[in-house]
Amino acid sequence: MRNTAKITATVLAAGALTFGLTACGSGSDSGKKDADAALTVAATPTPQGEILTYVKDHLAQKAGLKLEIKEFTDYVTPNTAVQQGQVDANYFQHKPYLDDFNKKNGTDIVPVPGGTVHLEPLGVYSKSLKNLADLKKGATIALPNDTTNEARALKLLEANGVIKLKAGAGYQATPKDVTANPKDVKFKELEAAQLPRSLGDVDAAVINGNYALEAKLSPAKDALAAESAKNNPYANFLAVKKGNEDDPRVKKLAKLLTSPEVKKFIEDKYAGAVVPAF
Repeated sequence: MRNTAKITATVLAAGALTFGLTACGSGSDSGKKDADAALTVAATPTPQGEILTYVKDHLAQKAGLKLEIKEFTDYVTPNTAVQQGQVDANYFQHKPYLDDFNKKNGTDIVPVPGGTVHLEPLGVYSKSLKNLADLKKGATIALPNDTTNEARALKLLEANGVIKLKAGAGYQATPKDVTANPKDVKFKELEAAQLPRSLGDVDAAVINGNYALEAKLSPAKDALAAESAKNNPYANFLAVKKGNEDDPRVKKLAKLLTSPEVKKFIEDKYAGAVVPAF
């Protein structure tokens, strides 16, 4: 059985408050823990939680690693939990998102060297369209509302001819940076986890790979358009609070996550919907 803790939206809200109230009193520092203690890792359920569960069930014991997995359904709490010592590490995010999170929240979370694991191609999905060219004038497209993933979504739409962004629009791009919009597309900004559920209310939605998989949507089969893996900066990795990169347990997990066994697991299980990044 999977030894995980699934967190509901209600519990998340309470948990975030708890983390804030206990920040000063947290004594959890993975760099000071016994090397034989269990390593607790926060992750979103799919595919990160599934990949970690594979490691726990098939690789960790042989490597002398005790692994505990806590699953979260948002993109904020896993970083809050790492920063305040509620967990030792997390595995759910890419570098542009982490950089933006650290800047906005004053946190000091860093990627673990050698910990880049996989890419989840961002895709455009629709219940009513077979092709992006079929978008009607005034159509509504839902986007993830966090800064980096919204920019990522807009760049995907630009790459497929739906819009054009102003020159130099980078990881901070927003709908305000759209300079050409021939079909007068409207944008609906939603929390990333809500995007699959929005498909019945919008003409299309740009959905993060993990939430697409949870909704039984495949970037390889169901997306009207999807990101290319080539030179993509959005690969996911293992992350810790700065100073804990040398925790021997963290190093063990980073090595296992980039092992040939994990690469084969990702390729076999996800068939292109998730791509190894090592």
